[in-house]
Amino acid sequence: MLHSGSHIARVRPASSVIGIVDVPSDKSIAHRAAIFSALAEGASRLVDYPTSDDPQSTLSCLKQLGVEVYEEDEILVIEGKGLHGLTSTDADLYCGNSGTTMRLLSGMLAGQSFSTTLSGDASLARRDMSRIRDPLNAMGASIELVENHSPIRIAGGRALKGLHYELPVASAQVKSAVLLAGLYAEGESSVTEFARSRDHTERMLGLDIVEFADRRVITIKGGMDIKARTWSIPRDFSAAAYFIVAALVLPDSALRIPRVGLNPTRAGLLDVLIAMGARIYIENERVVGGEAVGDLVVFSSELSGIELGGDSIPNLIDELPILAVAATCAEGKTVIRDAGELRHKESDRIHVLAEGLSSLGADIEELDDGMIINGGKLSGGMVDSRGDHRIAMSLAIAGLVADHQVSIRNADCTAVSFPGFWEALAELAYAETPES
Repeated sequence: MLHSGSHIARVRPASSVIGIVDVPSDKSIAHRAAIFSALAEGASRLVDYPTSDDPQSTLSCLKQLGVEVYEEDEILVIEGKGLHGLTSTDADLYCGNSGTTMRLLSGMLAGQSFSTTLSGDASLARRDMSRIRDPLNAMGASIELVENHSPIRIAGGRALKGLHYELPVASAQVKSAVLLAGLYAEGESSVTEFARSRDHTERMLGLDIVEFADRRVITIKGGMDIKARTWSIPRDFSAAAYFIVAALVLPDSALRIPRVGLNPTRAGLLDVLIAMGARIYIENERVVGGEAVGDLVVFSSELSGIELGGDSIPNLIDELPILAVAATCAEGKTVIRDAGELRHKESDRIHVLAEGLSSLGADIEELDDGMIINGGKLSGGMVDSRGDHRIAMSLAIAGLVADHQVSIRNADCTAVSFPGFWEALAELAYAETPES
């Protein structure tokens, strides 16, 4: 197993990528399936639960809260405790690098009878948690932060009341935290969003949704009964995105990626790439567990620059780093605006990405809320992921199309979302597993 530090991955130029690649299961859906299963009455079965660090952090926290979790015939089984069956723990709930774990569990724990503290690694401790504290405290919770950051201290025994909350910024994590707290609140709670964010929570819980004019209102009833069930977790579109772009920008490439989740609030990058000229086809499209799934078939393509902003950004926020790599290989100029949220992820992704790609020869201008990228050639060199998994994987794809080898510092962080990324890349192209 790799440990944190200065592990370096070396990626050499590739002529093409050809074959089939399996990517990990969707961690956004996995987090929610685990939490909903823990709050259900009875045993739920989770098929293809991912081994990546973030969803494993959620499982670890649920176990600390008294939830029984075990494997049976390679299927994860979670014995639900019901809404009020969780038990207290003296130790902090350690969320690792997972903002989803921390924010969703905060909503779930806001209405418990016992007090809890949630903490995380150094990267997670830098992320703003006031966006969940404010609406949860408005519901009657008692949540304390340290200068808007974790550790999060949640006092137990608070009576929550329903809240009708308007999201100031599109955020599936904040939305989900409020809705989970709504399970413990008197009456109804609702979240209004003006730009649609990932809809896994409302889709998986079957919540009431009303759409009108420029808004979307999701409502949950306090005490709602959650049924135990089998969850089949599709492959992660965000993980597939790196290989999609690799196949597009390298000549003579042909790639199939099976069983990818195609939820429209997650797969916005597909529409953008197709608008840029990408040849991407969907086969075997079907619905599994309420989520659209299909096999992606990708061929090398001549891409053109594009301008992006507004409501399109929330549906591809995690894919903007790899889109920036695609833009460096496109003809003309790509402009990305309204993406200031990128500065508040595991790293300041706008700055770190601009820094890394510029050092490889990209013509890229950093904006307050995005970037301007002019297509051209990439050279080789040494870059640093700053411990951000999405930056590390995006720079790896840049390495495939660069003129010379690209070496990536702190490359082991990819395990957060994609264990085996370097091995998968090596099978299709040329990459060495990170080493100290």
